[in-house]
This record gives sequence, structure tokens and C-alpha cells, in this order.
Amino acid sequence: MGAMTGSEAPRDDRETWQEDPVADAARATVDARGVVTRWSEGAHRLLGYPSDEVVGRSARRLVAAEPPAGTLRSLATRPQWNGTVTLVHRDGHRLTVKVLAHRRPPDEGGGRDGEWFLVAPRAGPPPPPEADALVMWAFTQSRSAMALYDTGLRLRRANAEMQQVLGLPEEAMQGLRVSDIVADPQSAGTEERMRRALETGEPQQTQVALRLAGDRTETVWTVSLVPLRDAGGQARGVLLSAYDMTEAHLARERLVLLNEASRRIGSTLDLARTAQELADVAVPDLADFATVDLLPSIEGGEDPPAGAPSSPVMLRRVASRSVLEGCPEAVVRQGAVAGYPEASPVAECLATGQPLIAAVTADGTAAWEQQSPERADRVRRYGFHSVLAVPMHARGITLGVATFSRHRNPEPFEQDDLLLAEEITARAAVCIDNARRFAHEHRTSLTLQSSLLPQRLPPQAAVEVASRYLPASPLAGVGGDWFDVIPLSGARVALVVGDVVGHGIQASAAMGRLRTVVRTLADVDLPPDELLTHLDDVVIHLSAEAEGTEGPAGVFGATCLYAVYDPVSRICTLARAGHPVPALVAQDGAAEFLDVPAGPLLGLGGLPFEATELELPEGSVLALYTDGLVEARGRDIDEGIDTLREVLARSGRSLEATCDAVLQELLPERPTDDVALLIARTRALDASHVATWDVPCDAAAVAGARRDACRQLAAWGLHEAATVTELVVSELVTNAIRYGAAPVQLRLIRNNNLICEVSDASSTSPHLRRARTFDEGGRGLLLVAQLTQDWGTRHTHTGKTIWAQQSLPAA
Repeated sequence: MGAMTGSEAPRDDRETWQEDPVADAARATVDARGVVTRWSEGAHRLLGYPSDEVVGRSARRLVAAEPPAGTLRSLATRPQWNGTVTLVHRDGHRLTVKVLAHRRPPDEGGGRDGEWFLVAPRAGPPPPPEADALVMWAFTQSRSAMALYDTGLRLRRANAEMQQVLGLPEEAMQGLRVSDIVADPQSAGTEERMRRALETGEPQQTQVALRLAGDRTETVWTVSLVPLRDAGGQARGVLLSAYDMTEAHLARERLVLLNEASRRIGSTLDLARTAQELADVAVPDLADFATVDLLPSIEGGEDPPAGAPSSPVMLRRVASRSVLEGCPEAVVRQGAVAGYPEASPVAECLATGQPLIAAVTADGTAAWEQQSPERADRVRRYGFHSVLAVPMHARGITLGVATFSRHRNPEPFEQDDLLLAEEITARAAVCIDNARRFAHEHRTSLTLQSSLLPQRLPPQAAVEVASRYLPASPLAGVGGDWFDVIPLSGARVALVVGDVVGHGIQASAAMGRLRTVVRTLADVDLPPDELLTHLDDVVIHLSAEAEGTEGPAGVFGATCLYAVYDPVSRICTLARAGHPVPALVAQDGAAEFLDVPAGPLLGLGGLPFEATELELPEGSVLALYTDGLVEARGRDIDEGIDTLREVLARSGRSLEATCDAVLQELLPERPTDDVALLIARTRALDASHVATWDVPCDAAAVAGARRDACRQLAAWGLHEAATVTELVVSELVTNAIRYGAAPVQLRLIRNNNLICEVSDASSTSPHLRRARTFDEGGRGLLLVAQLTQDWGTRHTHTGKTIWAQQSLPAA
């Protein structure tokens, strides 16, 4: 553990032999033949032999008795040994000493294979009386793996956790320095930090990666070196505390890679480029070699046949990337179609539809020899040892497979690597499917161009919007902030900003699920406070599901702000669940924060949400954001809110420029938390876009309603929509009079579409049904559904509104 150091470069092994008048442990190296190759001054003082009488000669003459046969056999496989040995002094007397032995790798310090580094502590005076108090101070100030060193940098005590980490008992380490306990080139750097702590009185801290004796993989540790003082303030020792940060370090690396994949994958609607972006993201951070192979049938834009592909699986190589220049390990060239044998990971994952981890073994490679000898040759030549195969699924169809292999990185893939590969592959699969669908739609549009009007999404009538999303720094990891703009019936719009508490894969996954739930609830047209109540239930259910899974509980909370703006009434209804309050900028530039009841955090359950209604003049600017915008390390939240108000008050510019100004003022550096910002400028639909009539609750009034609607369409110049609109008005008004309750109201709204709304005081919703042959009714809503772009029902405080929307010809 003493080798844990941060920025120090590896030191020449000769520094290990530098003597210290206080700490002069006996040190020696013995090669595989048992010949002494190095001999320290401490060893000279211990046994009386000078270096020139020992180096180059057999070490057997220094040992009083031959070690047991079992001990000799165990040394052949162990990287470290400790115990007591009886040695012979130069003057002939025998002495029993504690010895700690480290096996040296062939390439470390120029040592030959099988060389051992031996250390024996110098016998010193008994510890002073205050040592017991010093030990008590150290062991009551930390709960981590820890070791106590005196002012001579010699180990005095090590707790149980430290002994377990190092694989050595305390007795084997007592009296030794860090460079003796862990034979690592960086040990001297740790000792320098310990001296610095003693000299300055300031604690030293660092984070390092190293491979401890007996560990198969490298581990990451945060090391704290704290000087310990007695009652008089004099430094009496150093406490080394170590925290295993391996899992957190790996999780951060995976989250950074996931964030990078979100940024880079899908930058275009080009299928091959998207596939190459997936391979580029995976290498070298996840794999040494990555390939993307697609089913040949998808390149034409058609869906591939259902079910698993037949054997042998035929795939086209679309992308590849290697840590080696030119991808020399690739068997299939770019663009070529190749078959994969049934026993290969690619064929297996496509057959089962599930991702898999495969260890490459000699027996498995031999099994491929007959079907694919060239692949077997490349596997052996480049030393492939671990493979991930992930099927690419999107919208219920299989597109192909992404494979990730390791041959330079010695660590095999683990389950967390598989989860990460699934995440980035799923994103790439959706982007690739979008690309192929776009290509198919483009070819179809070329065919229909002469007969069809140009298709485009109509502009949003209710608001003009601009947005920004800024991910957190790599150390913070990925978070769960989101925003959305959702069109609603009646030309209204929903503005949503939310934040899942925490960072990581669970937060990102929860954010995606909550966004989907919000869109579904918005489609039902629930009021903001009711929508948040349902969203609260969803978060509770998700937390309950996470508690029932293996591993750490995934219970989480979330905040959300949901606002609905009606451009006809200019009413904005807002409700929030523990989210920061929105800001409003009036036309004169005055900026204020709205008084919207805070509401509980989503996931607490059992607490109500309250909605606030405001009438907004046309041109008002709403700013919705997450807490990462105003909260920052080293800055008070009130300061952040005041700065946001000042920037918005100067927003006499475009919304895009306002977004840039807000981020520049509040976040001059990379944020420590995710930031979502949504700014909307309200529009209004005046009397020239809206017509409303009160309809008597009499069947004879239907004809008058039709006439009023047709006259209004003529005034708007929408003659082409008259026939359909007349039928829609007739059916909706008739239903309201026959099955609803007074008062009945008809409203037409013209923006980019034509919206027909009929309201009544009944809360009973109509539904489509199949009319029988002799039924006199039951066909009205079916005709409305067939003749209009969309239709639906929304409930109000006084009843319900049935609406139908028609597309208007492009101007």
C-alpha cells in the first residue's frame, strides 16, 4: 500500500538501495539459481558480510537449515512470501529474523525471471510509552484500510482491512518502509509525500492505480496521508488511509463513454457514417477492435424478415475500428458480405436475440477451423481473448450486430462492459434505423413528387422556443435532466423541464422513461397538477421495481415543471414538483420569478400538487431551467438566481442569443451538474384566428351552426376545407345536443391547421363503435376520424370538449 502515489514518475530501481540512518532494513536480491545479485548496507550490518563477499555467490551458505519441501514448492507459484528464517552470521552465531520476499517480473528493474527481492527489518528499540496513545489516535480517526508509520517512516501498526488488502500480517510489515512492503517503483514517491506531511503538517491526498500482490487486475485507490500530532502539537507519525475507488472509477469511465456516444453517434442521416461513429466511440475506451455488420436486406430500406436469420448468417461489413493502424486483424473488408458460422458469437447472439460475452479459448478457435480457417488464424495471431456481441434492434426489427473484442487490453469483458455496449449499440441502432427509413422515404418522395404537395411539419402556433442542454463534467458523470415541447389540442402547447436526482446509468434510464410517461399523459390532456400526480405514482412504482432487483437499490426521486399555454385565452397554467421556479420576462423587459407552489419531490407520494393560472400578454418570455443553471460550486444559489434575472432582463434579442447569453454569464466554465434551459416567447391567436358561437340545445340549431362555420371559412379564404368542416361541425354539434348537456359552444381556430371544437357541460366522452346495418346512428365519429388529420376529447372543469383537426394546404 505504500506504493500508492499520484503524479510521481516511476523511479530507477537502484533508488531502493539508498540508505537511511533511521530506517536501514536489510535488503538483498537472489536470482532463480539462488545466487545473490545485490546486497545492501543494512544486510551487511545484520549478518556481518560485506557486499563483495556475498554478491555473485550462492545464498545457501547464509541459511542455517534447508526450508521445508512444501515451502519450496509454494514459492514456484506465489508472487510474495513472508515468514521467519534462521540465518548464519559471519562470526558463526545464528539469528532468526522476519523476512518479506517479493517475486520480480522479468521486465522490472532489469531482473531475470524468478528473481526475488528480500527484506528484513532492523531490530530497533522498543516503542516509546506514547506509542500506544498514537496508535489509538490513528485507529479512532479512520474506518478505512490504514497503516501507521512513525517519524522514521517505519510501519508500526496496520489494521485488519490493510492487512487483508496487502495480503500480509501486521507482524510481517512492522519496522518496514513502504518501499519494502510493496516492491513498486512508485514507493519512493509515497515516502516523499509522507515526509512532506510531517514537515508541513498538511495532509496529502492522491488517487492512483496499481496492481497489488496477488491481484489479477489493477485497482484504483484514493490515498490520504495525515500527520498525527501529540498534545503538544509535535508530529509523531503519519496515518496512511486507503479507499478502494475501483468501482466508482470504472463507473465514471463508462458514463463518460456513454455521454460521448450520445454526442457523437447519429450526427447525420448517413447509415455508414453512423455505424462508423459507433465503432469509433468504442475503440479504444471499451474495446481494442470493433465491427458493425448489418443484414444486407435493410440497405434497401425494407424491413428484414421476422425471426432469427438462417444459418449461415450473412452480414455486410459496414464499419470497423482497431487500436492497430489499418485494422490488420479484420478478415472481412469494408462493404463485403460474409457468412458467420453457427458456433460464432455473432451467429449465436442473432439466434437468441440477446447480447453475450464470449471468452475466446483454444478449443473454441479449433472448432471454427473447418468453417472459417482465416478467422481462426487471425484470432491466434493477434491474441483475441474476450468478445462482446450485441444484436442491433430498433422498433422491433433486427438490423445486424456490433462486436467488441479485446486482444491488447488483458482484462476480459465484464457484465458492466456488456451493459455499456448495449447502451451505445441501442442508440446507434435507432440512428441507423432512422437513416434507412429516411433513405426509403426519400426514394418514395421522389416517386410521388409530381403528385403530392411538399410535406413539412407546421410551425408551432402557440410559442417560439429555443433550448440548450449542457452535460456535466466527466467527473460528475451523466445525469437525468430533460426538457420537452409537446403540441396539445386547441393550438395549445405543453412546456416541460425535469431532472432525475443523481447521476449514472439509472438516472439516464429513468429520465427516458419519465419523458415517455409525460408525453403519454399529455396526450390524455390532463391538467398540470393531475399530470404531476400521475407522474408521482410512476416514480414510486419505478423505485419499487428497482428495490426488488439484485445489487444496490435504484430508488430515485425527480423534479418536474409542467406548463400549458393557450394562445387563444393567453392563459398559462403551471405546476411544479420540487423544481426551480420559472422566470417571466414582460414586454418592457422586467424580469420576475413566478410564484408557483413548490410541490413535493416526485417519488414521495401522498402529497398534493397545486396549479397556478396566469394571463400572459403576447410576447412574454418564459424561462424554464434545471437547478444546475443557478447552483454552482463556490456560488450561492441566490447569486445565481439574481444573475439569471439580470441576463433575462437584457433579453431584447432573439431567443437563441438569449440562451447563449444565459449560459455564458452563469456557466463560464464546464458545469459540475447537467443543465437544461428552455425559453419560450408566447404568441396569441386573436379574433382574426378564432370564431366562437353559442349553440342552442335544439336539433334545429345544427343547420345554423353549419352555416356559421361555412361563412367563417369563406372569410378566412379556406373554401377547400368547407365540405369536410361542414360535416365535422354537423356531427360534433349533433352529438353534443343529443348526448351532452347545455351550454353547447362551437369554436373554430385557424393557424397552421384548422381546428373545430364543440364543448358541452357533460363529462361523458364519446367513442368510436361499429354501426350495425339497420342502426340509425353510430357512424358520425367514424366519419370524423376518417376525414380529419386527428381528433380527440379533453375534459374541462365544466364538462368536455371534442375537437377535430384538419391539415390546411401550404400557402
